[in-house]
Amino acid sequence: MTLDQFKCPTDEINGLHGNHSLAIPWEGRIREVQGNLILASITQVVVGGLGLIGLILRFVGPLTIAPTISLIGLSLTHVVSDFCDKQWGIALLTVALLILFSNVMNKVHVPVPSFSLKRKCHMTTLPIFQLFPVVLTIAIVWLFSYVLTELEVFPNNSTEPSFQARTDSRLDILYDSSWFQFPLPLPFGMPTFSAAGYMGMLAATLSSIFESVGDYFAASRFSEAPVPPPHAINRGIFIEGFASIISGLMGAGHATTSYSGNIGIIGITKIASRAVFVTAGVLLVLWGVVGKVGAVLALIPDPIVGGTLLLGLGMVASVGISVLQFCELFSTRNITIIGVSFLMGLMIPQWLIESEAIVKTGSAELDQVIKVLFGTASFTGGFIGFMLDNIVPGTEYERGLKRWVEVKGSQQKGDEATLYSFPVLTSILERMRCCGYFPLSPTFTSCRRPRHLNYDVKNENVDLKDVKTV
Repeated sequence: MTLDQFKCPTDEINGLHGNHSLAIPWEGRIREVQGNLILASITQVVVGGLGLIGLILRFVGPLTIAPTISLIGLSLTHVVSDFCDKQWGIALLTVALLILFSNVMNKVHVPVPSFSLKRKCHMTTLPIFQLFPVVLTIAIVWLFSYVLTELEVFPNNSTEPSFQARTDSRLDILYDSSWFQFPLPLPFGMPTFSAAGYMGMLAATLSSIFESVGDYFAASRFSEAPVPPPHAINRGIFIEGFASIISGLMGAGHATTSYSGNIGIIGITKIASRAVFVTAGVLLVLWGVVGKVGAVLALIPDPIVGGTLLLGLGMVASVGISVLQFCELFSTRNITIIGVSFLMGLMIPQWLIESEAIVKTGSAELDQVIKVLFGTASFTGGFIGFMLDNIVPGTEYERGLKRWVEVKGSQQKGDEATLYSFPVLTSILERMRCCGYFPLSPTFTSCRRPRHLNYDVKNENVDLKDVKTV
């Protein structure tokens, strides 16, 4: 949208403040965004379908995954701050209740009525505070905010930040929304395409792909599941691209991708069942049709959202750091790579934004790609960690490559064969040998590391012999 043909002309801007209104061709702009989003998403489908990400994973270890995951959470501090600074008291109350319910009262079982065919109506006990810490917290703080709104504790002036803590600050959304709305494809007309727009969207897509890989590993850690195999990651990237094509066709100006805040909620609630997420997806589709439901959710005050994000994204950052346990932290090599990747992952995007640095390669499209990619902290940190980890000499044990894949913790549940495949479909695909070469197939094997690797740890920690215990 920074290209000259899409900039708003001066006379149009002036016309907005005059006595007459001029129709700004925003439909043309959104069609351009839609078209290039669809093209970039098709590229993502190809990347996932060909298993290109799975090929790269052979060279990915904890020193790449840790900064990628952690910087997803750390780089979004400004987003959390924007929500929380509307009313820090409400935001901190939200955080306090989340911590109380998910970490202190999580073992408390509350009697609740239940029903089963065998026992009919009866009472049972459930760890309500562990299962629903977010729902309970939002409900309690939302009610508290309503009381403060009725008592006029929060200001009525919409220009003051604390106004967003009122429960009626966006009440017009509820009145203006329709009860039922059925979205149709191409609501603004046929999408348009351009090389510059495609390259800009492609840069964002590539950055999103690497963030999604980090999200997949974070989700597996929170779920105490095995490391995602290449075929599972390929399917994830493929389906994200496919869903983003649908987003473009339905008129959305953004893609569909994994969200780190939701993964943080897995760590809070301890619920990682795929059946739960499928049910949530069905509910979201239904609520997308019933406009009033979405309007009610939009009424949640910003500080409550900020408090929830603060804890969720904080857990994402910490789980990224926990991945480092698989590499040798006494190694000077590893400590150097960790420090450089984290610091540059935060520094380079900030420099690009604050100094408005101009990247010049001779191609405007390539300049845009580089700026968008390295303007993302998780991509920058993960890329630098990946390059240094594969360039600086180090043993496989020191880098944690084998332990990262092979070590299975005492709390880790299930195995790769059952968690990342479809039991009925997999048995059919196993009879078809050609499916073993298809990157999306659960029987795909060409990118896997050999199982049951035996390696001698002796004399591999060369840095350890220089460490003295005092």
